[in-house]
Amino acid sequence: MPPPASRPIGLTLARTARAVSRAFDARLAEAGGSLPVWLILLSLRTQALGNQRELANAVGIQGATLTHHLNAMERNGLVTRRRDPANRRVHLVELTPAGKELFGRLRETAIAHDRRLRRGLTSAEVASLEQLLDRLHVNVADDDPAVT
Repeated sequence: MPPPASRPIGLTLARTARAVSRAFDARLAEAGGSLPVWLILLSLRTQALGNQRELANAVGIQGATLTHHLNAMERNGLVTRRRDPANRRVHLVELTPAGKELFGRLRETAIAHDRRLRRGLTSAEVASLEQLLDRLHVNVADDDPAVT
């Protein structure tokens, strides 16, 4: 079978996504965090989330996995959880001062990572890349309703 005329775009995209993700994971770890911790802190800091279920939906982490991360974050003094007085089955999650401080460090890390990704690209190229990635997402989502 002859090789394809051009490299499949999905392979290029997957390889690039892995490299970008690994680099981001490494930077977050250097700053004392991880991707799940960053997503949780970011959601708590930027959205009006009332409870753990809303947080799980915002972060895109299943309930049991989120509980695992929150347990560790609570042990490390980054968040507190308490029962909602109006509904004792619901846990309210809040950042502690240490959680807010880590959020600030990870935010700077995320900004620096984004700057690194944009290095050498013009604003027009970034806009074009965003449009192309959005189109790829639509192409996949059109064929698979589970894709969001």
